[in-house]
Amino acid sequence: MPENDARLALLQGWLARDLGLRPQRIEPASSDASFRRYFRVVCDESTLIAMDAPPATEDVRPYLRVTALLEPLGIHVPHVFETDVAQGFVLLEDLGSTHYLARLGAGGDPRQLYADALQALAEIQLRGAAAAAELPPYDRAPLARELAEMPDWFLERHLALELTRADREMIVAAFEFLIAEALSQPEVFVHRDYHSRNLMVIDERNPGVIDFQDALRGPIGYDLASLLKDCYISWPRERVIEWVHGYRSLLQSRGGRVGGDPAQFLRWFDLIGAQRHIKVLGRFARLWYRDGKPGYLHDLPLTLDYVREVCRLYPELAALSDFIERRVTPELPRANARVARQTAQQA
Repeated sequence: MPENDARLALLQGWLARDLGLRPQRIEPASSDASFRRYFRVVCDESTLIAMDAPPATEDVRPYLRVTALLEPLGIHVPHVFETDVAQGFVLLEDLGSTHYLARLGAGGDPRQLYADALQALAEIQLRGAAAAAELPPYDRAPLARELAEMPDWFLERHLALELTRADREMIVAAFEFLIAEALSQPEVFVHRDYHSRNLMVIDERNPGVIDFQDALRGPIGYDLASLLKDCYISWPRERVIEWVHGYRSLLQSRGGRVGGDPAQFLRWFDLIGAQRHIKVLGRFARLWYRDGKPGYLHDLPLTLDYVREVCRLYPELAALSDFIERRVTPELPRANARVARQTAQQA
């Protein structure tokens, strides 16, 4: 850690002066796509996690609010021990350092891991109606705003495509279709990033759930698509469909709103997944061009493959599918290679 890290010095002062802690050491725990950082605070035989959220760019209040909504549902979110909203510091329970992606990469059993993750998601969706009512809606405005990031940051900035008027009209029509489909789904508590990097492998009440501060009230298929069409790890569609049907049966057995038949539920899952992955294409590109974080560009090909898959399956997206196959898919390897050369030269 740099010696002139002013935020870290403030954090150390808060721990010592305000909380009376004398850690043996403080070490980086993780960071994310925002400006938040996390430090592991080692005290004797116990550890804690300190969140550093600079107030100029981050607000810890949404995180604290959503924690208070999820914890009573029995979801294993990090317990909050201390907070300083003005300085942007939160002291949290340490859920360890092994997330689902790492465990799966090391040969962990996906059947048990995903069974736990799906059970936890069902608890959120089935028991969280009152909690969801406390959240802002995932309605037309945020859905449209997210989709708009893709042509701006991914198509034009990253791939350097010149879009014609006809291209733009086709994209707008496809986006309008996806928004209408999203708004037709039952509304539930939506984590918005329920995937393998935000699920921690823990012994008690697995999984530990993190990074939920952007939760909204929205489409029932969204978090399921985030989990089963993960931008960081993929599964054969046959297995994904089995998980989707099993999850629908679980919800249905407990009175959840699951649509008229399995085909409708799968349609919800696929199409809100397309909305999410189109958004992510723009978001991952923006993280490089605006925020200087190139690491997420490696995940663009898988994310694009998810969009291609859904566009091929649903005739309403045939025009977008044709555009992607002709103009987008061939350009992505070249664009990623260009950035790789740039970052190598800067290193």
